[in-house]
Amino acid sequence: MSDIMRLKEKTGAGIKDCKEALDACKGNFEKAVDFLREKGKAAVAKKADRIAAEGIVGVYSHFGKIGVIVEVNCETDFAAKSDKFQDLVKDIAMQIAASNPLYLDESQVPMAELEREKEVLRKKAKEEKKPDAIIEKMLEGQVKKYYADICLLYQPYIKDQSKTIKDVVVEAPATIGEKISIRRFVRYELGEGIERKSENFAEEVAKASKK
Repeated sequence: MSDIMRLKEKTGAGIKDCKEALDACKGNFEKAVDFLREKGKAAVAKKADRIAAEGIVGVYSHFGKIGVIVEVNCETDFAAKSDKFQDLVKDIAMQIAASNPLYLDESQVPMAELEREKEVLRKKAKEEKKPDAIIEKMLEGQVKKYYADICLLYQPYIKDQSKTIKDVVVEAPATIGEKISIRRFVRYELGEGIERKSENFAEEVAKASKK
């Protein structure tokens, strides 16, 4: 029973579903979590056509040094006013402050910028005398890593490095009850563009988020 309650607390699933997952996975807790996530994702997929047009514009300031504005949408005003949704929006704003993404996802990355990055990676691989076939396979992995560096949805979540922000968005309906989406964001850093003494504000934010 303790595993069932622990699984319920971790996933937000019902007791009956948690028992079913543990039985199906022969008591393996982590596999049971994955089992429930798969079921949860299937449920989310059924909601994919719903329009997430409500939500809030979240604002976060890190001691006046970094400022973030982010729009996160949900389906109803009721959900937008819930503590869980507002806490999630704050976490996303803190993520943006700490990780400084340039884009939301790969669709926003300019093609010229992507091709320039690929060319740099190709030249480096050729200097290491890698075969052409290997280079192209290496590029796939390097491009994914590049997206994880610059795209919010593919960055590791600062509160749980085993997840990406996309995972957090996909799993959110299990606790919030609605489809959510991140629409847009902007990040400001004090003195940005002005030559000044370097200060790692992003690292400060990441540490603060874990308190």
